[in-house]
Amino acid sequence: LKMLVSYVDNLPTGDEHGLFYALDLGGTNFRVLRVQLGGKEKRAVQQYEEVPIPPHLMVGTSTELFDFIAAELERFVETEGDDFHLPEGRHRELGFTFSFPVHQTSISSGTLVKWTKGFCINGTVGEDVVAELSSAMERQGLDMKVTALVNDTVGTLAGGIYADNDVVAAVILGTGTNAAYVEHANTIPKWHG
Repeated sequence: LKMLVSYVDNLPTGDEHGLFYALDLGGTNFRVLRVQLGGKEKRAVQQYEEVPIPPHLMVGTSTELFDFIAAELERFVETEGDDFHLPEGRHRELGFTFSFPVHQTSISSGTLVKWTKGFCINGTVGEDVVAELSSAMERQGLDMKVTALVNDTVGTLAGGIYADNDVVAAVILGTGTNAAYVEHANTIPKWHG
């Protein structure tokens, strides 16, 4: 099967605690999410917003797209209320769900293979999408670090396992179809030639 390795080497147990953010970019809208995890006792409190991407940004420049996303993310962070607490001395952490073909080089970096779903932005193919987002957040003055890059299927798998440790796979049926499961890296032969 044509599958890309995600470098996710552990998944949630349900015991996680803390404030985390997520950004989900995968179509004509993107979502920003804030979640306060309280372990098995308190579970999760979450808030999210869906933001439409102006059509001209889907065919513009990488800088324009990521600057728009970073500005919306900063606006969302500014609405952090009393239910959400960032521990003293901690930076905000962001999980980045990027639902386009990416060749990952680590858990928090990956180069765009090609745009799909109506996007056609010059200069991004072959670039690290986390670096693009990080640069935009820096230009925006947003104190946040991307700690994980995943596609929507891996994100769905992680969410499923957080709720039920018996989950073994995730499937996306949307603009495209995709699946994710956990496998040992040494059992994934790749065709060369």
